[in-house]
Amino acid sequence: MNKKLEKAFWPGLWVYFAAMVLFVIGAVIFGNYTLAAAEAGIAAALGAFYIVCRIRRHKLLQNVVKDAFNLPENAGGVDTPFPMVLVRLGDESILWANEQFCSITGYQDRYLEQRLTSFVPNVTLDWLVSGKSEYSYDVTLSGRRYRIYGSALRADDPDSTMMGMLYFSDLTELYQVRDEYVRSRPVVSIILVDNYEELTKNLPEGAISSLNARINDVISKWTEDFHGLLRKLERNRFLFVFEKRDLKRAMDEKFSLLEEIHEVENPTGLAASISIGIGVDGVNFEESYDFAALSIEMSLSRGGDQAVIKDRYNFSFYGGRAMEADRRSKVKSRVTSNSMMELIGQSSQVFIMGHSNADLDAIGAAMGISCMCRKKGKKAYIVLDTQNNAAQNLIEEIQQIPEYSQVFISGQDALLQCDNHSVLIVVDTNRPDQVECRPLLETISRVCVVDHHRRAADYIDPVVLNLHEPYASSASELVTELLQYAVEKKDVLPIESKSLLAGIFLDTKSFNVRTGERTFEAAAVLRQWGADTVEVKKLLQSDFQDTMAKYQIIKAARLYRQELAVAALNTTTSRALAAQAADELLNISGITASFVLYPDAEDVYISARSIGDANVQMILEPLGGGGNTATAGARVRNTTVKDALDALIESINQFYET
Repeated sequence: MNKKLEKAFWPGLWVYFAAMVLFVIGAVIFGNYTLAAAEAGIAAALGAFYIVCRIRRHKLLQNVVKDAFNLPENAGGVDTPFPMVLVRLGDESILWANEQFCSITGYQDRYLEQRLTSFVPNVTLDWLVSGKSEYSYDVTLSGRRYRIYGSALRADDPDSTMMGMLYFSDLTELYQVRDEYVRSRPVVSIILVDNYEELTKNLPEGAISSLNARINDVISKWTEDFHGLLRKLERNRFLFVFEKRDLKRAMDEKFSLLEEIHEVENPTGLAASISIGIGVDGVNFEESYDFAALSIEMSLSRGGDQAVIKDRYNFSFYGGRAMEADRRSKVKSRVTSNSMMELIGQSSQVFIMGHSNADLDAIGAAMGISCMCRKKGKKAYIVLDTQNNAAQNLIEEIQQIPEYSQVFISGQDALLQCDNHSVLIVVDTNRPDQVECRPLLETISRVCVVDHHRRAADYIDPVVLNLHEPYASSASELVTELLQYAVEKKDVLPIESKSLLAGIFLDTKSFNVRTGERTFEAAAVLRQWGADTVEVKKLLQSDFQDTMAKYQIIKAARLYRQELAVAALNTTTSRALAAQAADELLNISGITASFVLYPDAEDVYISARSIGDANVQMILEPLGGGGNTATAGARVRNTTVKDALDALIESINQFYET
């Protein structure tokens, strides 16, 4: 191209032509016919000149297009199988378009300049100016889907006007094939009757057969609409394969099978519950089935009665509002205890770590594991920040015991001291971002987890040994059960039994919430081992100033939905005080759940408690929190209390409205 290209952008002469016509009409009105004739002649000449300019302009633009396609000048018109348009980049006005573009957009070459957005809405040319050759989004024109490609054109003079040549590639059929491929991708799901043992316990064969028939009927009826393949693998496990096109419908219905199965009850009135594990986007059936198996494991570790979807990147959860039923087995505790003792015996040294800002439950569980290590003759180190924790009084008392001299070490010291044969036992958390020292977790290859919180999507993985029981009241309760199969009464120090009982006291709110028969059994064992309930009570006491601060937090609380108490503080406080205030709010008549928010540096912490239908773990999970149905917490990073409160209210509304 050359500088003559600038002539293609001369202003349209129609303005001057229109003015001349008006002058002719005016001259006729005033009777000056000679002037009118002269003006008419000039207007006719101007019109002819304008037509000649338009013809030249079109030829020049066609030559530009030919140059873009490397066509010879004598090739005649530009005949391309796809829509094309030449646009001035400054104001995005259309300079030239071929017939294909006109047919799909309705564009017609007029005397007035027309903008590209008038025919292809919501398309800007910033991407072309920045040097890209492809538009980021597809456009739909005349019911067809197009991908836009383009290139920038400029004359030899660097100061000349820039143009953009756009090409519209019709990919409708390709998208239809792709969409059909995506919609028809197989979804592998496992449907598990998760309380089958409880349903059939002590029932005669006839009643079990009748119960199985009713369960099969409900599941079969739900799966009929999906036109998939349902097969019974075991007495309480089904394999269901269907197409991805039907998955969204199941998600929109919140997996109604979760509620429908509750209509099936055994003769004692116990309702059936199921867990659904779904695997999607696997490269083959085997990987999708593995995803489904992981989803089932995740569902069971969160208490069951829910559907979990696992794709290549994330977990999605549906249901899970019911309170967990205790389905633990003492056989599992015995097997886990033996395995852990064997693993401890094979290690060079053992590191025990809880969550950051450790509380009485984390310290108590760590003390119990330390007792098991001492029984095996292995030195145990408890990784702890001795300055920032919620159990300072207990830690100071432990440090006075000879067996626990220099047992507490920092995460940095543990990193320097560990080796390839070290074992790390994580207690009272299953999330890698909540541990006391994440680099230590990533350094040691052999990791064990003992936890009672509902499993989060970002759980610790891999682990060589996992005791994860969301039905348990506390990590201290789980460790106490392990100790019963690993040590004798004489092996347990009074401070260890006291610490374990303090952990149970803390998480059960003095045996008021989340307590089962196993909780009282563990407490009875600890009492036999020398735990003093009066001494435990002293550990839970707070001083006068903290008590007054706690009631200031309670005073700031406001009611929401008539049964939820929310206290949003503008000043920081301690985690222990926030938790105590949340507990205290539940003592108010009519309050079924409480939330305390407080700032700390750039983050906002939330402490939540529940004694009603509100599952605080599910409410705080979208905010990055975790816990269980009755006790949960969250740390919302880089935000303000107001924004965190808005996010909390939105999550609460979503919980109650879905």
